[in-house]
Amino acid sequence: MRHQKAGRKLNRTASHRKAMFANMAASLITHEQIVTTLPKAKEIRPIVERLVTLGKRGDLHARRQAISQIKDQDAVRKLFDAIATRYASRNGGYLRIMKAGFRQGDNAPLAVIEFVERDVDAKGAADKARVAAEAETAEAA
Repeated sequence: MRHQKAGRKLNRTASHRKAMFANMAASLITHEQIVTTLPKAKEIRPIVERLVTLGKRGDLHARRQAISQIKDQDAVRKLFDAIATRYASRNGGYLRIMKAGFRQGDNAPLAVIEFVERDVDAKGAADKARVAAEAETAEAA
């Protein structure tokens, strides 16, 4: 019996699920909007909302808890500096899930998950910065 066992398994082992959610949370914080399947979006929402609440707390212990969960220091820095200050006066409900049709290959239901008052320029900005940094190092070499 599955009493007291919350959450979807998503056909993955526990370690794979944990790593996948850590990567998805880091991507969502970095880009402020991602497209994924609907069940994954519904599972990642409480994880990221808990992380935003940690960011609003802002102390060293909260920062270490966030780093232990998502393992991306740049994402944690953005979470604590930009995102937590943006939602300082908001009591929960930081994310929005919108259905986005079905995937072409396997007809899986897709969803867009994004921050409610997101920075529109954030999506793709990290990728552009990484490409520019790689171009600079290539020119220097």
